[in-house]
Amino acid sequence: MGIFEGVADTEWAERAAELRSQIDYHNQRYYLDDAPEITDAEFDALVAQLTSLELEHPDLATADSPTQRVWGEASARFAEVRHLTPMMSLDKTTSYEELLAWAKRMDRFISGEVAYTCELKIDGLAMSLLYEGGRLVRAATRGDGVVGEDVTPNVVTIGAIPRALPGRAPDRVEVRGEIYMPIPAFEELNRKQGESGARTFINPRNAAAGSLRQKDAAVTEGRELAFWAYQLGTVDGGPDFARHVETLDWMRESGFPVNPNIELVHGLEEVDSYCRRWLEQRHSLTYEIDGTVIKVDDLAQRRELGATSRAPRWAIAYKFPPEEKTTLLKGIMVSIGRTGKATPFAMLEPVNVGGAKVSLATLHNEDQVRVKDVRPGDTVVVRRAGDVIPEVRGPVLGLRPEGLAEWHFPEECPVCGEKLVRLDGESDTYCVNDQCPGQRVQRISHFASRSAMDIEHLGERTVSQFCRAGLLSDVADIYRLDYERVAGFEGWGDTSIANLQSAVEASKSRPLANLLVGLSIRHLGSTGSRILARHLRHLDRIMAASAEELAGVEGVGPIIGASVQRFFATPSNREVVARLRAAGLNFEGPAAPDVAQVLAGRSVVVTGTLDGWSREEAEEAIKARGGKSPGSVSKKTTAVVVGSDPGAAKLAKAAEVGVPVLDEAAFARLLETGELPGAGAAP
Repeated sequence: MGIFEGVADTEWAERAAELRSQIDYHNQRYYLDDAPEITDAEFDALVAQLTSLELEHPDLATADSPTQRVWGEASARFAEVRHLTPMMSLDKTTSYEELLAWAKRMDRFISGEVAYTCELKIDGLAMSLLYEGGRLVRAATRGDGVVGEDVTPNVVTIGAIPRALPGRAPDRVEVRGEIYMPIPAFEELNRKQGESGARTFINPRNAAAGSLRQKDAAVTEGRELAFWAYQLGTVDGGPDFARHVETLDWMRESGFPVNPNIELVHGLEEVDSYCRRWLEQRHSLTYEIDGTVIKVDDLAQRRELGATSRAPRWAIAYKFPPEEKTTLLKGIMVSIGRTGKATPFAMLEPVNVGGAKVSLATLHNEDQVRVKDVRPGDTVVVRRAGDVIPEVRGPVLGLRPEGLAEWHFPEECPVCGEKLVRLDGESDTYCVNDQCPGQRVQRISHFASRSAMDIEHLGERTVSQFCRAGLLSDVADIYRLDYERVAGFEGWGDTSIANLQSAVEASKSRPLANLLVGLSIRHLGSTGSRILARHLRHLDRIMAASAEELAGVEGVGPIIGASVQRFFATPSNREVVARLRAAGLNFEGPAAPDVAQVLAGRSVVVTGTLDGWSREEAEEAIKARGGKSPGSVSKKTTAVVVGSDPGAAKLAKAAEVGVPVLDEAAFARLLETGELPGAGAAP
């Protein structure tokens, strides 16, 4: 049964007209105004509805329907450009079954083996670069596919795009690709926009579009836009190419940035594997992608396949599940964390985002609320990327009700009523009342969490129950719990109490680094805790150290050093530590390493999952031998150790700068001898 079955003929026609009107409206908001009111997924859903309706009722299809033409338009702000060959849209798929159907449709036009190039679908703006006599003469947006906008003065400010081609260039050649804004540049732009009072951008694609469509090219130049080349259009007086991978090689050799994650594969199972892999690894990149693109590699086969009115038959986009949705912001509340940090969060009309139902999302801090200018009653864009906590990206201003009041950060703690304080030079606001019940519950819950003392059966709900009953007032109280009183609580029998007692007892032998994490010292995380435990090797030495001594430990620095010293100088904190000592917790750090310093002054990056080490153990092994284990690859990196499911960005950077890549066996040899495969001592 079709989704429109049972609807009267007049209602079908009215619905088709309504869908066309909505799609045309949102097309303009997206492509011309750079102010979308719905997400890509919601737009695709409208198109899917119209496509389904027209398939079930062909008499409703019209020549000017959005399903029959390329989406987008050319604005009047720039001179019009007619493309030498149309810049078409791509048909979309979201499943392996739909990929199979696409391949089966191709069987009607071609026969024989088909090889595919698989590419990342960059979330940016399609761009056409025309070179004549080896010189860039025109840059144009896609527009409606036939007519685009001449944005040459702005595009020439993008450093990644060659102004001239090396060697003997074709008489005329069109290079197509995607202009995008890297995520770090997007975050920095929004920070500056917020500080200046200008509007912020909802996502990198929106920011890239707004940056490119500037009348003043100097504004574009300051926006750190980037470019990936992925296709050749017209080629006159140049080399003859037989395969798409050959055109990619030519563009790379001609100075164009070509994405390192493009792969040539054989068979749809390999295509599906590529798509699934990048669905899992999409957040390892420094730019946003919303899917992959699969293309027939053989150019002769492409010519045989041809195109429909709006899309080539030889390519298809595999769209990933949406990570952004729009929904109603019902209210803004403030939570109090274990260090007293007051964090605003959004109460949302529940919406499915990234495979999960979202009803709460972070707003980070007071500045972020002000910069984004989100207000209760707004329609907002919500993002949930992988396992990242959902966040509100920003409001859809075009849907804001008239007269909607601004939201202001509260002056008092919502839990204890004490005045909230914003420290000089910081973006965060704090409740400075150490006895705040909200802080107490969060501190104790964190102490018992897996990342700290790992006390099973002592989650936040239980901690809150024990705090309300007066059984817990700080973390040291965990070790003198009145289990007879606990036995009187509903749901607590002999077995559950015995399990809790066992977990509490086991926590006493946790490493010193875990204890430091559990104490909720501001600015001190798991990495800094391991460094201090390894360097000073006893809690008493950490407590006795001055801020300067702590800051002098490599990897700690003045902010963490001052915070640790301040924490242990506070009498109430020292009293808690004394009670933890009396309870028998481990204050000893790891013994000084008795290994040769074969990696002194060297840098080894670990990426992926290793069989013989956890990530932390591998990094500790490197540091124990005098080396460093940073989170990123550079020209100064000695080697990159690769396990299963490594970060693609790190591998690409290693290949770019010529850093050796080691498997686990080579890593073990490096730890033992300091030597790289096929070399003497590591340089």
